[in-house]
Amino acid sequence: MQTSTLILFVLALTVAAYVLGRQRSVQLAQPLGGIKRLHSLPNYYGLMAAVWTSIPALIIVAVWSGMETTVITGTVLSTLPDAYTSVSESQISLTFSRIRNIQLGTIDGSQYPDLVQAGELLQRLTESSQFGKVALTLVISVLGGAYAWLRTSPRLRARPQFEVVLKGFFLLCSTIAIFTTIGIILSVLFESIRFFQSIPFLDFVFGTKWSPQIAIRADQVGSSGAFGAIPLFVGTLLIAAIALLVAVPLGLMSAIYLSEYANSKVRGVVKPLLEVLAGIPTVVYGFFAALTMAPLVRDFFQGIGFDGVSAESALAAGLVMGIMIIPFVSSLSDDVINAVPNSLRDGSYGLGATKSETIRQVVFPAALPGIMGGVLLAASRAIGETMIVVMAAGLAANLTVNPLEAVTTVTVQIATLLVGDQEFDSPKTLAAFALGLMLFITTLLLNIVAMSIVKRFREQYD
Repeated sequence: MQTSTLILFVLALTVAAYVLGRQRSVQLAQPLGGIKRLHSLPNYYGLMAAVWTSIPALIIVAVWSGMETTVITGTVLSTLPDAYTSVSESQISLTFSRIRNIQLGTIDGSQYPDLVQAGELLQRLTESSQFGKVALTLVISVLGGAYAWLRTSPRLRARPQFEVVLKGFFLLCSTIAIFTTIGIILSVLFESIRFFQSIPFLDFVFGTKWSPQIAIRADQVGSSGAFGAIPLFVGTLLIAAIALLVAVPLGLMSAIYLSEYANSKVRGVVKPLLEVLAGIPTVVYGFFAALTMAPLVRDFFQGIGFDGVSAESALAAGLVMGIMIIPFVSSLSDDVINAVPNSLRDGSYGLGATKSETIRQVVFPAALPGIMGGVLLAASRAIGETMIVVMAAGLAANLTVNPLEAVTTVTVQIATLLVGDQEFDSPKTLAAFALGLMLFITTLLLNIVAMSIVKRFREQYD
């Protein structure tokens, strides 16, 4: 039985336990004068029965499934001769894959007589593990439901107990999110440290040439590579700046119109249409940038006398990226402006201010923290964009601030370095983790700035 099928069985038992637990609480309350004699509503008794039926069983499924592969693999490999196990990890992995293929019958085991018995052992262990997991899970689920059914009584504090379980579930979700973040940071940090053991940190941060290709032989041209990340940082900031120059004015002005000037009918039509831009896949924006915007930019500037304008340019990518992040600025700014108390507007009108003066001198300053948060969120989105840059700005790591030339960004180079089968033991591949670390630090600093702005200005209008 597959794990997904087993979980469905547990969920079916959980539903049954809920129904039976609720019915039992109602039946026990009838001789006492009805459900008003129960400590909690009948639904909470059913929910506690469902908790006892599902939680222990699902914990067993999770633990067993997490340890199953490791235990079976170790047991099978321990029966092999030393010639198969005293090798590199990649060769051991290849050997186990061959054993699994023999077990499944996809390859002929006669060519590998030493592995045939291992394949038979793998088959037996897999079947035994599946049977043990199913049997133990179902037994624990049934016993948990029976225990919950037996302990149901009118005095049972079902609601407080269920709230404790719910609180623990929320705490678990928060803990998982925190440890996931820590795991991402540590994985990137450790690989970055390995990279900086080969390439000096200062050469990476302040170097002006980016050519991460490393030859196989030392006598080949470019065998040492060049890992100066300045061209990538400059290209990233250039495209992000162009995008923000497009998105911030358009998004902010559209938010002011929708919140202060448009009636409810116009707002109900325009705002959803504007937010559709956020749902368009970035690859579609990339096609639009490469096939429409880039030729238009090139033809326009060549028509007014600029020679040598590249077909791939930072300006084309930045313009389309700005269109893409307009909803981030517009939606957040609109929500923040609508949250400004009407008492501030009424006080301004009472002093004789016009609508435009009220927006400029009262509403906008009061909404500034939220607006800045939306702008910095849009900046983070622009810095992290990949597809539009690949398709419209190119892959050339040029150190330039000319928006009419081809540039590249940090995220594009990360994607390029990790394409295909890679061995994570060369500076070329490890450079992706160093770039990821710098990108993480950049977005972290943006978030810190956003929070400081919100904290500073919010105090003036609370």
